[in-house]
Amino acid sequence: MNKRYLLTSALLLVALLLSSCQGLSGTKSDGALRASGTISAREVQVAPELGGMVAEVAVEEGAQVQEGDVLFRLNDTFIQAQRRQAEAAVQLAQAAVNTVKAQYELALNAARLQEQQGRAAAWGAPQPDEFGLPVWYYTKEEQMAAAQAEVAAAGQALKTEKANLEKLLGETASQEFLDAEKRLAEAQVAFPIAGQVLEQAKAAPNNQKLVDFAQQQYDAAKSELDAAQAAYDRLLTGKAAGDILEARARVAVAQRRYDSALDYYNSLLSGDQSLQVKVAEAGVQQAEAALAQAEAALNALDIQLEKTVVRAPISGVVLSRNLEAGETVTPGSIVIVIGQLAEVELVVYISETEYGQVHL
Repeated sequence: MNKRYLLTSALLLVALLLSSCQGLSGTKSDGALRASGTISAREVQVAPELGGMVAEVAVEEGAQVQEGDVLFRLNDTFIQAQRRQAEAAVQLAQAAVNTVKAQYELALNAARLQEQQGRAAAWGAPQPDEFGLPVWYYTKEEQMAAAQAEVAAAGQALKTEKANLEKLLGETASQEFLDAEKRLAEAQVAFPIAGQVLEQAKAAPNNQKLVDFAQQQYDAAKSELDAAQAAYDRLLTGKAAGDILEARARVAVAQRRYDSALDYYNSLLSGDQSLQVKVAEAGVQQAEAALAQAEAALNALDIQLEKTVVRAPISGVVLSRNLEAGETVTPGSIVIVIGQLAEVELVVYISETEYGQVHL
């Protein structure tokens, strides 16, 4: 059935409907009312989502199509090549996942073997007399949680002590003692260096002038060290010096506490919790993420390939077709119109005086 035949049939239907109208003024002797109007059907405009060259057109104007039928195809050569490349990338990513998983298993087995050596003697390990619980009482996870808490507490204490020291060092009353500290620190660095230079000069051939000048530097460094130490000792009795000495001692103790807590926590990182295993586990996660990304790229190309085949969105008749094989179409350009003529809408224009006289 072509388009012209369908439209002609629709017009005949209109004539039959109007001929059933009776008793209207201005009707002809056969009882039919003559009036102008329009007939419209549901139409769907088809446009490709992708652009490209048309490889095949599967329908003609006037053809009856069912929903899902192929209307036309776009050239998919380039997308197919991209898909093969993406498929290879997926295979490569999968191989990388397999490799890092094997590395993870190796790292895990090595860590467990190393932990096994210490685990055999763990229950017999000595502990302070102040502990009332046996050495096996807490699980490793509980010990690690307690160690983490101690690291955090020690870190906070160290931060506080450093802040207190910085506050003291910034006070004007402490400046003289700070200058003495700085002078003594520099002298303690310069003196051993001067001693090393003197020993090297003595070991050199034809060294007399080298030794003479190196000796002068050494003597000067020794004199400066003695003077700096004396100046420092003289200020030790002051309040500012006492406060700074105490603050430095507190920082040193807090630093040692933090370092010891961190060392203890690191000693618990064995077996499944070892750093080597964690690094290998992170490698597996990274490789799996890369695989997921490659698979997503492949899926995106599959979707594009599906869009190169344009199908009928509804069942109906092809009313117009504005493309041929070999032409290039752009995304969103309307190339085919499909209409559903089995059910049309009729609009007839009559005067107001005749509204009540129409009977269908």
